Amino acid sequence: MKLTSRQQISRNTAWLAFFGMILFGWVGMFAMSNQIGLNLFGQGRFVDFLALCLTPAGPANIVPYFTVYGMWALMMAAMMGPTFVPTARTYEDLINSGAGSRGGLIGLIVGYLLVWLGFAAIFASAQLTMQSQGWLDVLGASASGWLTFSLLLIAGVYQFTATKDACLTKCRSPMTFFLGYWRGGALGGARMGASLGVYCLGCCWAMMALGFIGGVMNLVWMGIATLIMTIEKLPDVGRWMTRPLGGAFLLASLLVGANNVAIF
Repeated sequence: MKLTSRQQISRNTAWLAFFGMILFGWVGMFAMSNQIGLNLFGQGRFVDFLALCLTPAGPANIVPYFTVYGMWALMMAAMMGPTFVPTARTYEDLINSGAGSRGGLIGLIVGYLLVWLGFAAIFASAQLTMQSQGWLDVLGASASGWLTFSLLLIAGVYQFTATKDACLTKCRSPMTFFLGYWRGGALGGARMGASLGVYCLGCCWAMMALGFIGGVMNLVWMGIATLIMTIEKLPDVGRWMTRPLGGAFLLASLLVGANNVAIF
């Protein structure tokens, strides 16, 4: 179906807004990192206000919580936006065929992002809790060999689970998902986006947790993880990556575990 000029402008505006959101996430993370004197690996000097992040979240400590949550929210937009591009393109094909709508696409993206923004709140709380226990340093990097071992072991084992496979199947075949769970309109799009967000969360949560190893402000790791998660969702390539990646995580966990045993 050939698009009218108005529809073409609407389409281009929607895609510009979507990629603008992703760019905003990366620029925001870079600006935050640069402001506190960190390099691309999340290392360097830092200013005193970062010490607030060591304080557990609570009614009297709402400022540090929202500082950390804001960082995680930006990170989710930067990292998870690119992994959603194939799904958004598939929905756009449905728009061109007359089944979908522009409002449905907006709802789809909003529903997807809301799931990850909610998950950001969980990660922000986890970061503050682990920092209060001394498991993470002020930059959100693991200060415990056993925490590093545990995160790698969990991520490695999870790569071989049926849950991981089931979630990847949904993410790798968005058209099949739409055919089976179709909802029309903006609200229907939001419901489908939220469902896809949950499946995406099932694919990627363990990988995101590995950010606690090298520091949550490590932009190099963010870039590598985004690339891995995006490729893993591609149907023709990703299926060859999942289990070797799990094996690599398990091997790394064994090396870290052996090193910690040797220390003791």
